[in-house]
Amino acid sequence: MRTQSLLSFAAAVAIAVGSAAVAQAPAADPFPAINQKYFDAASPTADDVNAFLKAIWGYDTNRSWKVMAIQKTPAPGVSKVTIFVADKSQGNKVDSVRFFVTPDGKYAIADTVFRFGAHPFEDNAKVLAAEANGPATGAADKKILFVEFADLQCPHCKEAEPVIEQLQKDFPQARFVYQNYPLVEIHPFAYKSAATGNCIAQTKGDAAFFTYIKDVFAHQEGLTDAMADTTIANAVKAAGADPAAMATCAASPAAKTKLDGQIDLAGKLGVDQTPMLAVNGHLMPLGGVPYETLKQVIDWDLKQEGLK
Repeated sequence: MRTQSLLSFAAAVAIAVGSAAVAQAPAADPFPAINQKYFDAASPTADDVNAFLKAIWGYDTNRSWKVMAIQKTPAPGVSKVTIFVADKSQGNKVDSVRFFVTPDGKYAIADTVFRFGAHPFEDNAKVLAAEANGPATGAADKKILFVEFADLQCPHCKEAEPVIEQLQKDFPQARFVYQNYPLVEIHPFAYKSAATGNCIAQTKGDAAFFTYIKDVFAHQEGLTDAMADTTIANAVKAAGADPAAMATCAASPAAKTKLDGQIDLAGKLGVDQTPMLAVNGHLMPLGGVPYETLKQVIDWDLKQEGLK
C-alpha cells in the first residue's frame, strides 16, 4: 500500500479534506465542548489520534486541535475521525478535518493513504536505512538519515540544491544520501543522466558523483535532443571520469538493474514527486516549502526521537 508525505497532510489536510468553517468560540478556547455520543467506535482512541497529530503537527506552535468524533462506519472496523483545528496566526478560525482509520490502526485515509499512529515514520525509516544505497556525504552512521529523491532533469530539484546545502550546514551530524528517481515520463534524459551518475559513483567515488550532479544541474538547460550527450559528457569530465567509459557503463544491464532498483525503492515508499526529502523516514516535499518550516519540522521530528 502506498503512503504519501505526511508533511503534505500536515500542510494541506485542513483545506483539502472536507474542511468547513464552524462557529468560533471565545478566543481563549476556540473549540466547542465534546459530545460523547460521537465516540461510538472502539478504536482508535482519542489518545491514539492525538499522538498521531502530535507527530505530524506538533512542530507548529500556532496550531491547536481537538478530537471531536471517532465514529463507526458501514465498513467493518473502519472508523471516521473528525477533528477541529485552529491557527492562532489566522485569528483562531476553526476548521474541521475528517479522515478514516483502517481496522488494523496502521493507516489513515483522507484523499490518499497515510501511516497512522504515534510513530508514523518508523516503517519508512527501516526501509531507507536498509535500502537507500545512493551516494552519500556527512556522518558515517545512520542515526539521522536524510535521503533526497531527485531527478537531474527536474527544474525544482535544481532549485532545491541550495536547500540541501543549507541542511547539510544546519545538521552536520546527519548522513545525506542521494537517491535517483528519474521521472522518465516527462524528462527524457533523466534516466541516462542518472545511470551515468551511478557509474561515476561506482568508479570514482561519492565525491565525484556530487561534482557530476552539480555540473548537470548547472547546465540543465542542455539536456535536450541536440545537447544532452555533450552536457552529460562535460559533467563526466568535471567529475574526473572518462565520458566514453561512463557511457558504456550507463548502457550496461548492471547499470539498468541498479537504477531500476532505486526507482523501485521510491515507489515502495510512495514517493510521487521530486524533489522529495525523507528524514528518518518522514517524507517531505521540498518544492514550495519555506526553509524555516522545513527546518522546524525536522527539528521537531528529531526532538521526538531524542536526537536533538
